[in-house]
Amino acid sequence: MPAKSQAQQKAAGAALSAKRGETAKSDLKGASRSMEKSMTKDQLEDLAHTKRKGKPEHAGKS
Repeated sequence: MPAKSQAQQKAAGAALSAKRGETAKSDLKGASRSMEKSMTKDQLEDLAHTKRKGKPEHAGKS
């Protein structure tokens, strides 16, 4: 599942880094903290590896 916005892609990257042990989990805030707890490493990789070109900075609320 690709990221819908640049912000979602960045949060997934931060969560993935913590899940891998590259950064401290205590450094996570907001969406990245909940993503780290609720998503698998493979799911986070899918979101984090989405291309940013053409994506809005923040997704609009539906």
